[in-house]
Amino acid sequence: MLGFAALALAACQSAPDAPQTTLEPALEPGTIPAQTASDPAAVPSGSAIIDQSVAVTPPDKAVPRKYTVFSGLWAGRLDGMYDAKLAVQTISSNGKVTVTYAWGNLGDNHPGEAAGTGRIVGTTLKLDRLPNGADVSFVMRPDGTLAGTVRLAGQTYTGAFLKQ
Repeated sequence: MLGFAALALAACQSAPDAPQTTLEPALEPGTIPAQTASDPAAVPSGSAIIDQSVAVTPPDKAVPRKYTVFSGLWAGRLDGMYDAKLAVQTISSNGKVTVTYAWGNLGDNHPGEAAGTGRIVGTTLKLDRLPNGADVSFVMRPDGTLAGTVRLAGQTYTGAFLKQ
């Protein structure tokens, strides 16, 4: 009995098990270049990026307020993980808009950006079909955020967008 107790005590005092490894490959040192916060390359790979030359023109005073609230730069995450950005660049008094929409990795689509047009009807901004085949729409919520929906390749992605 005394031998069993000594064995049990020795087992409790042994070195802890090595941490379990994951199935993800480890990064090799030097594979990530040094970056500064002001470096555009510092944006994580797979993120949505709108070209810095994209400009938002404030709506004319003749544009109804129900449309002007859409003006500006918006950012969000679809399904909580897919980065996306929307720049509503111009809005006319009849609700027609020009936009730039950028997406990060989304399904089989690599990050990209597309300039386009659309129309606001009621509280919904519907973009014309994007070159990658995506149908994109945004609904203005009472709290001032946009509820975005992207339909692409048989999948539907949704998320909230905040004005930047």
